[in-house]
Amino acid sequence: MTDCVFCRIVARQTAADIEYEDEHVMAFKDIYPKAPVHVLIVPKRHIASIADLTDTDIDVIGRCFLAARRLGEMKGFAEKGYRISVNTGPDGGQVVYHVHFHFTAGRARGHGA
Repeated sequence: MTDCVFCRIVARQTAADIEYEDEHVMAFKDIYPKAPVHVLIVPKRHIASIADLTDTDIDVIGRCFLAARRLGEMKGFAEKGYRISVNTGPDGGQVVYHVHFHFTAGRARGHGA
């Protein structure tokens, strides 16, 4: 998908500060960080939205969460904690239509939801 910025990053056609990569997943710094540490985790295969997931996507979505765990360990937040979030659809705040998980850390959050 040449019109997808995240696909272009995965294909190395657009520059990004890559924090983690394996065969199925890539993680790179968000260019508009909302926390001291803000990394986006994307499947390398284009999936537009959580709403578009099928049973065949179970493995790659699980790998995204394993990448988050690894980022937590690599960045020293495994014990202190971090947040993983995903926006879905226009009312959910999704701007780039390629599934991506926001890994944020470095700022204490209040208790609750």
